[in-house]
Amino acid sequence: MPASHLSTFDNVTKLYRDHHGWLSMWLRKKLGNSFDAADLAHDTFVRLMSGRRHDGAGPEPRALLTHIAKGLVVDHWRRRAIEDAYLAVVAQLPPREAPSPEQSAQILETLHAIDTTLRTLPVKTREVFLLSQFDGMTYADIATRERVSLATVKRHMQRALTACLIAFAGHAP
Repeated sequence: MPASHLSTFDNVTKLYRDHHGWLSMWLRKKLGNSFDAADLAHDTFVRLMSGRRHDGAGPEPRALLTHIAKGLVVDHWRRRAIEDAYLAVVAQLPPREAPSPEQSAQILETLHAIDTTLRTLPVKTREVFLLSQFDGMTYADIATRERVSLATVKRHMQRALTACLIAFAGHAP
């Protein structure tokens, strides 16, 4: 192992040893259970290692760990909300129409990918997409409401649908 990798490994090992317990407790308070806290503590260090700053995380390692962990907590609750909404819809289906556990896992993975994709879109594009797909508005109604041309609505929809198709293609069976 090259000396630079060994040094990085030593720094991350020390950071983990010095702060993992504290971070796990902090996350447990935020999440309300030790299982999710353990997962997110692990993910925090993985994220730290995959970034550029793992040389001891600077002069305030807990600040950096907290910053990373907060983002992961937000993602955790966003994913949980999507899963809860999905499960509520599935619970209303007759048992013979309910998806199998494998299908549910694939559907949830796709929904998470689409959610992530929508969050990367410009606000106006995301809004136009949601008005069309979830509120059932026509393009003409969206154009009127948003005070933009019909061509602009179509451009936003094309951009959003293309992004969703790409996300879906990457997560389809």
